Amino acid sequence: MTRLSVNINKIATLRNARGGNNPDVLKTALDCERFGAQGITVHPRPDERHIRYADVTTLKDHVTTEFNIEGYPDERYMKLVRETKPAQATLVPDAPDAITSNAGWDTLRNASLLTEIIAELKSQGVRVSVFVDPSPKMVEGAARVGADRVELYTEPYAHEYKVNRDVAIKPYVESGRVAHEAGLGLNAGHDLDLDNLRFLAQNLPHLDEVSIGHALICDALYFGLENTIQLYLKQLKM
Repeated sequence: MTRLSVNINKIATLRNARGGNNPDVLKTALDCERFGAQGITVHPRPDERHIRYADVTTLKDHVTTEFNIEGYPDERYMKLVRETKPAQATLVPDAPDAITSNAGWDTLRNASLLTEIIAELKSQGVRVSVFVDPSPKMVEGAARVGADRVELYTEPYAHEYKVNRDVAIKPYVESGRVAHEAGLGLNAGHDLDLDNLRFLAQNLPHLDEVSIGHALICDALYFGLENTIQLYLKQLKM
């Protein structure tokens, strides 16, 4: 079964909007685990507009499922990963002012940078996933630079799914096949929701993990967090 990692950035966004500690990011993470999530994902950004670097340190001491830290591998990110040693580091090519991730790495053009960073992270005992567009060439490039996994950027899939889901899934099927043949683990994330998740999972037989935040937290406003996590897990059961 594909594992569900809950991205709790939006919980921190809500907390930061008012100040104080409501909602409590740590409590939410532990509740997500208690309700069935198999991982917790965070993506700290330099301006700390949602998850703060101090949150990451606190979470590492309490999260018992898989802990995944996403981010652009600048020195502050690398220092954070060295100190917390999460189960997984997901490298994302975001500009510091990006609202959200909007493209994957060009693993060919950035091969030298990624090779060096991945080697350092793996020396710390951290599994490394590289965020890529659904392109076999970018997947192959990720394998060559030493990545353990790739995370397929699924916003294009989510957009096209509403128009023609069979067309939407094709590049992901091919990229997933290439990843598996290259010995890479396979993750996916961005704009996945209760409408499009099952079809993605059904067509990617080697999908290890999905990371879902925005849609899941929005759904939780209506269905409650525990029920929402169960709904997402149900979509992943084949």
